Amino acid sequence: MSELLPPTRWALGGAKNPAYGDNFADLLAKGADVVGEGRLADAMVGRAARILDAGSGMGRIGGYLQAQGHQVTAVEPDPVLVEQSRRTYPELPVVPLEILQLTPEALTAAGRPTSYDLIVCVGNVIVFVAEDTEVAVLERLGSLLAPGGRIMVGFHLVGGPSSARSYSLEEFAADVAAAGLRVEHRFGGYDLRPADDQYAVWILARP
Repeated sequence: MSELLPPTRWALGGAKNPAYGDNFADLLAKGADVVGEGRLADAMVGRAARILDAGSGMGRIGGYLQAQGHQVTAVEPDPVLVEQSRRTYPELPVVPLEILQLTPEALTAAGRPTSYDLIVCVGNVIVFVAEDTEVAVLERLGSLLAPGGRIMVGFHLVGGPSSARSYSLEEFAADVAAAGLRVEHRFGGYDLRPADDQYAVWILARP
């Protein structure tokens, strides 16, 4: 199925990608705090919530949320990061698919839930999706929300990875609306600082 999808900006980044996993492996080894997104996500749901980590990378946020007692499904298409995630967080279930491949049938086949109380799409995932698929990605994530569920999206507005797109707040807001979602909150970081022009943390929901 993956051959039918356009290549993501992440896939097109090629040789730059290994630095991501290596960087977080080094930070973890040093005991650095790398789960700020996870603390906010944990505060947004009750215990044992169903959480989808969309674009889970090497598993740092999914692994943290699972350790807090949530039912986490990690989704990551990059085989190198899937292997790192399974090695670093062996109890975290990882589905090796693109976000646009997350149909109820695919999730059922993987033995995972088909609806979620919270979807986290953080760490610049949204600016690495394939060109002109942003609305489709947001629509797909919205389709996987349980009643009352929410989506947390986080990405750099400036100073992000060089292979990622530049995504203005105005463009993102238009795509959110086009995807049939509404904005509940806007912040400038996972510590809930006021919205600014450096980093976007938006909480989305279905109308």
